[in-house]
Amino acid sequence: MIGAWLSGAGGPLLSGLLSHFRAVETGSEMNQHVTAELADPVNIAAGQDDVVRLVDLKRRFGATPALDGVLLTVKKGEILGIIGRSGAGKSTLIRCLNGLERPDSGDVFIEGREIGRLGERELQPLRRRIGMIFQHFNLLSAKTVEDNVALPLKIEGRPKAERLARAAELLDLVGLSEKAKAYPSSLSGGQKQRVGIARALAARPALLLSDEATSALDPETTRSILALLKDINRQLGLTILLITHEMEVIRSIADRVAVIDAGRIVEQGPVWSVFAEPHSEITRSLLGGIRPQLPAEIAGRLLPGAGAELILRIDVAGEAARGPLLSDLAVAVPGPFRLVHGGIDHVQQQPVGTLFVAVAGNDARHLAEVIAFLKAREARVEVLGHVAGSV
Repeated sequence: MIGAWLSGAGGPLLSGLLSHFRAVETGSEMNQHVTAELADPVNIAAGQDDVVRLVDLKRRFGATPALDGVLLTVKKGEILGIIGRSGAGKSTLIRCLNGLERPDSGDVFIEGREIGRLGERELQPLRRRIGMIFQHFNLLSAKTVEDNVALPLKIEGRPKAERLARAAELLDLVGLSEKAKAYPSSLSGGQKQRVGIARALAARPALLLSDEATSALDPETTRSILALLKDINRQLGLTILLITHEMEVIRSIADRVAVIDAGRIVEQGPVWSVFAEPHSEITRSLLGGIRPQLPAEIAGRLLPGAGAELILRIDVAGEAARGPLLSDLAVAVPGPFRLVHGGIDHVQQQPVGTLFVAVAGNDARHLAEVIAFLKAREARVEVLGHVAGSV
């Protein structure tokens, strides 16, 4: 698998290639045996639809825990996004998944097979079940686009006609058929990443790992690459695990999200649910650029004490966001209030909204009735503070 010998952290590219060829040459019988085993795996860890299952995964570098008891599953056909700040443990996690990093303790199951105790020769066929997309493409500059895509099959020893047919099929899938004979130097960043995606699919993997695959691309190209990955997921039923520090990437493509911080999964769930009600401080921070925020001009005037108006933040999702919440509030709790900012968005076809409302700040009873009504409608209410004068 490409991840074994094109990884930027496992040694020079050429030495990795040579090591892989030696492993294939000296261990072909063992590789064929292991491949046969993996074709019909027995999942001893969890349900049969778990492609990945991590159990209490731990890895330390000196005194620093890179992974600290990670528990995680990825279901067949889903897109799971793992998000966290730099140094949170994302890279170590992905290297444990493709066997480039050995955990200190815990288990890594891929299609029901625990890989932590496998030797390098046993890992080779398993790595072919895992495709890898890299941030900086990792294409071979001296090879054509066609040859880059076919390279994993060449390493497997597949006939040339089969390699070229598969490369043509995948280049058509990613929209680059006309670039088959071109070299990477003539391609744009987005085209290079499409070649990288095609290469990752060459061996028909069960799992596709995306390591910050769009962070080196401009926003428009990022959107096109994410749309391509979503299409591949739909067409092929391919399981995708993507590592990113960009919440917009998670929003655009993922079914579920797991937030990692200091080597631990601090929050996970359906993307729309986590966006609607983030529980951890790190998640709220990562969502800061996406969820509506009180305008700075108003936020700068907030006071902890009394004021003419009180600003409430109201978060709603699902059924609570579908109804006429504010008009119902006006009927049920008569009294002045105003919408000053916010709105309703949609994430995974679910409405998710944040509203900032100003209510009279000198009537405690009215305020209590407003908050009680909103909470009865499953809205989450936060009192932000008072402001002097109108906003």
